Amino acid sequence: MKITIIRRISQVFFFALFVWFCIAATFGQAMWQLRGWPVNWFLQLDPLVALANLITTRSLYSGLAWALATIGLTIVLGRFFCGWVCPFGSIHHFVGYMGSRGRKASERIDVNRYRRAQKIKYYILFGLLFAAAGGLIAYFCELSGLNPVLPVIFFLAVAAIASLSAKSVQGATKISTAMIALAGVSAVGLFGRLDGVVAASLQTGLLDPIPLVYRSFNLVLLPLSDSAFHFTSTVQRHYGATWLIGSIFAAAVLLNLYIPRFYCRFVCPLGALYGILGRYAIWRVGRKSGKCSGCRLCDSRCEGACEPGEQIRVHECVLCMNCLHTCKDDLVGYHTFRSASGEVTDPDLSRRGFLVASLSGIAAVPLIRIDGKLDRNWESTLIRPPGSLAEPEFLNRCIKCDQCARVCPTNVIQPDEWNSGIESLWTPTLNFRTGSSGCQMNCVACGHICPTAAIRPISLEEKLGRGPFEKVGPIRIGTAFIDRGRCLPWAMDKPCIVCQETCPVSPKAIFVKESFVTVRGGSIDVAGAKGAVIELARPTIQADRFGTGDFFVLFDSGSSKMRKRIVSNTEGAITIEHGADLSGVKNIELQVRLQSPQVDPERCTGCGICEHECPVSGLKAVRVSAEGESRHRKHSLLLK
Repeated sequence: MKITIIRRISQVFFFALFVWFCIAATFGQAMWQLRGWPVNWFLQLDPLVALANLITTRSLYSGLAWALATIGLTIVLGRFFCGWVCPFGSIHHFVGYMGSRGRKASERIDVNRYRRAQKIKYYILFGLLFAAAGGLIAYFCELSGLNPVLPVIFFLAVAAIASLSAKSVQGATKISTAMIALAGVSAVGLFGRLDGVVAASLQTGLLDPIPLVYRSFNLVLLPLSDSAFHFTSTVQRHYGATWLIGSIFAAAVLLNLYIPRFYCRFVCPLGALYGILGRYAIWRVGRKSGKCSGCRLCDSRCEGACEPGEQIRVHECVLCMNCLHTCKDDLVGYHTFRSASGEVTDPDLSRRGFLVASLSGIAAVPLIRIDGKLDRNWESTLIRPPGSLAEPEFLNRCIKCDQCARVCPTNVIQPDEWNSGIESLWTPTLNFRTGSSGCQMNCVACGHICPTAAIRPISLEEKLGRGPFEKVGPIRIGTAFIDRGRCLPWAMDKPCIVCQETCPVSPKAIFVKESFVTVRGGSIDVAGAKGAVIELARPTIQADRFGTGDFFVLFDSGSSKMRKRIVSNTEGAITIEHGADLSGVKNIELQVRLQSPQVDPERCTGCGICEHECPVSGLKAVRVSAEGESRHRKHSLLLK
């Protein structure tokens, strides 16, 4: 069996497995739902996820240790993940193949040629990693009161050694440039606190293909399929920011019709990381001997534009193996020795480009955060799922895969749009207007599916503040506030207690204050009374309007005023409860009993069920804000 056929079987298998994991991430008890399936496995295999989290947090979440296996196999086999496993790469491969059908060999050779722009993905990788490394640099320089002079000397010494060996060690100039850049950043510590200059932010998930394809399937493709077939959800699930997510996914896929594997060649930071690791591969594709007719058929089917017909670019080879079977002379093989026609092991990166990418990554984070979103100007409408870490730590872990949004049974976890800036783009936030309810009291699914513990796994006892967590109390994700200008009882004298009735906290966090208000035009003259029936002097009221149980009649009983509930009414008569002497009554007042809601901030957990159920259809009259959330003491609403 040809190795290319085995590769196709591998691609189909892993792509089907990926789709299955996306479907299985649906919350539920069925066999095909979340019941022990390793739905994060592809994310855990991603070394960029593991490396970036290691840099930002200086720790490695246990599940991400799978990435060590991927790194080890890459060093042995080359970029096997790109050509054999990656679900996003399989999509690109298939669409690019369909787009190349019908093209002449010369046209395929031209479109598959190596382009200098392919080095852009390496600059993207360096920019993202240096953005994540800002906090590590500050930590290294200030650990245990370390004098900032020492890291400056250290970085400059490494740069000098690399420069001296530049003629014998390829790529040493890049190392020296990096060290000089780090030395310059560290030197700032001589004049002030370094943690005020540099900071870390994990933004690899913006372009990392594995979180990107998870996000696209979870929030766009599966909900679209459910709108027609209702396979994974009986009701339509809605998500925000899908126009941008879907547009990026569609553009990345359709560009393969122009250049095969366009995203893999020019954009993919994970592919760049594999390219750096793959240069050390033991097994590699290359020419067996120097004799070649120059037909370049191997270049016509190359998926990585690695030019196997000439000096093969090892760092670009995705192990598609097409060149092995298109070579009519059988000169190309997969072996442990170097290509007979020579190899290019390092990407063609300029020192200037590397310096710009790295310094841009370091500088981007403080520039983004200069708006104070993580300080006093924090976004109160940004409500994170229960168990989320404090915002700086959360942004250092979240890879924007939106697995939490997929598993949420009520569809209230949404990808953040541009409301909180690009740093928070596509990270999970709660929108209580969507879905079927608020954040359910007995649900902790989001924390248990998060692959990086940006939402830490919590138990029901911790969430509800029971058992060993009773003294600490329940986890609060915010506090509900009543907008009296839109609340029906407060603003419009209309009876409504929906928020109080649906509050799941016991004792309830929403309580009501009862009052009686005379309705507009409610002072009415009386013609007479027969038992519990009051005859009106003029038929001026609407029939059956006041018999709901919320309306009362206030009248003077002689020594005091008395209030009785209205049972029913016609246009000219009102029937009230029995037990009142109505003789001599000449005038009555129609009153409505209002139960105006108020929030007890000591009991409210911010679950948002009240906001979801509020009958005001536009801007809700009760809205949850992040004030009072447990994850950040400075966001506390009450003094304790």
